[in-house]
Amino acid sequence: MENGQALHASPYAVQIEKFADSLTQISHTFMKMEKKKDFFTGEEVDGMFGRVKDGVCQKCEKCAWCWGEDFVHTYQMGYEVLSAVDSYGSELNMEIKRKLAQRCVQAPRYLRRLLNTFQEAKQDMMWKNRMAQSREGCAIQLDTFAEMLRETSKELEDSLVEDERTEKRLTAALKKKGIRVLNCYFFMNRGGKYEIHLTARTTQEKCVTMKEVLEEVSGVIGRQMVAAAGQGQTVGREYVKIVCLEGPAYRVIQGVARVGKGGSQVSGDNFLACELPGGRQAIALSDGMGSGEKACRESAQVVELLEELLAAGFPEKMAIQMINTTLVMGREEIHYSTVDMGIFDLYRGTCEFVKAGASSTFIKRKDGVERLTSTSLPIGVVHKIELESTECQLGDGDFVVMMTDGVLDALPVAEQDVILSTIIGGSDLGNPRELAQHILKQVMNWTGEAPQDDMTVLVAGVWRR
Repeated sequence: MENGQALHASPYAVQIEKFADSLTQISHTFMKMEKKKDFFTGEEVDGMFGRVKDGVCQKCEKCAWCWGEDFVHTYQMGYEVLSAVDSYGSELNMEIKRKLAQRCVQAPRYLRRLLNTFQEAKQDMMWKNRMAQSREGCAIQLDTFAEMLRETSKELEDSLVEDERTEKRLTAALKKKGIRVLNCYFFMNRGGKYEIHLTARTTQEKCVTMKEVLEEVSGVIGRQMVAAAGQGQTVGREYVKIVCLEGPAYRVIQGVARVGKGGSQVSGDNFLACELPGGRQAIALSDGMGSGEKACRESAQVVELLEELLAAGFPEKMAIQMINTTLVMGREEIHYSTVDMGIFDLYRGTCEFVKAGASSTFIKRKDGVERLTSTSLPIGVVHKIELESTECQLGDGDFVVMMTDGVLDALPVAEQDVILSTIIGGSDLGNPRELAQHILKQVMNWTGEAPQDDMTVLVAGVWRR
């Protein structure tokens, strides 16, 4: 592959850039439209008074006086009423009612009409604000998607390489094995490792095992290649896509232990562990607001969307931001969920930690325990969130330990980190699941009572192959 050269910008990449620019333009258009309002303008208040005047005052014998010579005092009284309603609701104090009765001969009708007009205006503002928030949410989604398209386009241009000589050798080698190659593409992923995408089928009735295909590919390329996740075990008469990856140097195994509030089988915590494109692997833990079935549905939705977006190739922070906007849009009440995510690079042995309102993460190394913290908000609270990320180099036999708030909150506030570091560092268990169960059991033994919140511990062990 030494002769491989990156391809020049393709028309497909240029078209993707145009798509991204169009999405950005639509986003800017949304943001220029009517913004969210927190108060009425002077003109809007004048309009309310005008409607009250037309409906109540027009036939009153004192209308000319109130809206003529005494205009200033009439407006001042109206503003006092609206200010009191805005601060305390429709139940006005006796002083305001007394002052209004002294000034207006139709005080009950005037007050009733003014309150109705004000409530209608507030309802109208609420709906306009909801539309403005939805537009803002759509704009953020469009911007996020446009950025993802640009990154994908750049990554595609940087990763796609061309090597006719190697392609011919590979096609010839597979042909001897009874495999016809329809097309072949070479890529270099973000870790600087090769990927080979083949579309192929057998030329005979018998199937060829994926192991045999990988042996041929590895021999021609001169690198140890493995099959990407989800590949079949054989190649038959129908064309199939075969993705061969340069074998990673590390492997990650996960284990989890959890219990619901009060010992319930239903937990508001959910987790994921999945393989990602480019020799990466993800783990994530989400804690829904509250506990029980409702919290479980919230965190399950977050985890399912996150897995779907990550598997599709969305960058980690973009995926979380898109889920956040989805949770915020169209909701009157806040329903938040935390996200604690680790993305392992199985080539380099690193892990990028991204947190949104999540608890501390611990890294158990041979020489001690390291703690990672974050002050970011959970998702589902505001439209645009600031996510914090940290990348750590991991070694052979290191363990990443994630947990939800219920685990830390079960321990004394000033001693949580010290106690957990002692529990984690004091164990010599080498199985992630057993270590997760050990940590949870030790915390529950410490409290000596039923869990006051959902508790989940997720452990990932890293080893060299």
